Amino acid sequence: MDSILVTGNGPLNGQIPIAGAKNACLTLMPATLLSEEPLTLTNAPRLSDIKTMTALLQSLGAEVSSLQDGQVLAMSSHDLTSHTADYEIVRKMRASNLVLGPLLARFGEAIVSLPGGCAIGARPMDLHVEGLEALGAEIELEDGYLHARAPGGLKGAVHEMRFASVGATENIVMAATLAKGTTVLKNAAREPEIVDLVECLRKMGAQISGEGTSTIEIQGVDRLHGATHQVVTDRIELGTYMLAPAICGGEVELLGGRMSLVDSFAEKLEAAGVSVSETSKGLKVARKNGRVRSVDVVTEPFPGFPTDLQAQMMALMCTAEGTSVLEERIFENRFMHAPELVRMGANIEVHGGTATVTGVEQLKGAPVMATDLRASVSLILAGLAAEGETTVSRVYHLDRGYEHVVRKLEGVGAKIERIKGQ
Repeated sequence: MDSILVTGNGPLNGQIPIAGAKNACLTLMPATLLSEEPLTLTNAPRLSDIKTMTALLQSLGAEVSSLQDGQVLAMSSHDLTSHTADYEIVRKMRASNLVLGPLLARFGEAIVSLPGGCAIGARPMDLHVEGLEALGAEIELEDGYLHARAPGGLKGAVHEMRFASVGATENIVMAATLAKGTTVLKNAAREPEIVDLVECLRKMGAQISGEGTSTIEIQGVDRLHGATHQVVTDRIELGTYMLAPAICGGEVELLGGRMSLVDSFAEKLEAAGVSVSETSKGLKVARKNGRVRSVDVVTEPFPGFPTDLQAQMMALMCTAEGTSVLEERIFENRFMHAPELVRMGANIEVHGGTATVTGVEQLKGAPVMATDLRASVSLILAGLAAEGETTVSRVYHLDRGYEHVVRKLEGVGAKIERIKGQ
């Protein structure tokens, strides 16, 4: 099993290109199931999760070709052979559940295994089921699979979600594009990945308005056609690499970054004493004089502070002046990186969904273990700022969400290498 060796090496300087968004691409790929015509995605990230979704779509009979070194995905669902998303694929990644809405909308039936993914708490499907049932679907759980039917087709409805779930919003919106009549989805999630999905669906002929707000209206159409769409910049990769010069010092330009994707996160960095500015090519981040200041963080749905940047922000707060409190409101069990940071000399106390971090002047390199995708990169960031060597094991998590991490960090002066497992 591979590991990553990081040696603290001082300030970072240079440029890091930011890839297309993993979470957006994983949502856009199932949209191919809504149409017989081809859907082509450009600026696709080259990640193991994308390969997993590719395998899932191919298991349904869709054609998926990876072109231009994986940055272009050419897909077609003109001749599907199955409506069943098998457990052996779905268990690897929770985003696999996003085939449910499209299959149900186009074919009137779908059988989808309950999903898997990172071990950061329960990922229930109840909000997805409630929304699809509001559109007239009949859904039962049998042997770990959701059996969904809509023999007369889906019908538009007014539905308010109990929680602004990103995945449920995406599933319901895709399903509603082919429903009869108008669907009004209230308390919808507002994330940029949803806006990106709607822009793609609109190119395919969908009639949707209100994306980016808490109320999305979808006027169902009889069919959708093909389209070509560029995947939006990955705001989580962007935020992660913004933290690299913040924790190590130096100045790094993030190519392709946009402030609108990371407003609330950038505000916290500014409050901590880190400069964030827009350039003609992206965003420039530089740490101001001395140690950063402690800031409190509460994770919230967009446009609030992203849960997917909480672990990385904790790594920064480990060396900040003062004490910070990080409250996790999105997922349970999302502080599993804290004990690993403590192994590096961090002062962290966790009580339920709250972590209190008292900054220390210097972290120390140590062998640590990644527990999930974002935890893995938080340990790499901590290693960049630590004295000595840090070995991060179980980095297969990393490959799910970050392409060419070693190459990108080496490019700005980090001392980092991937060690192949035996």
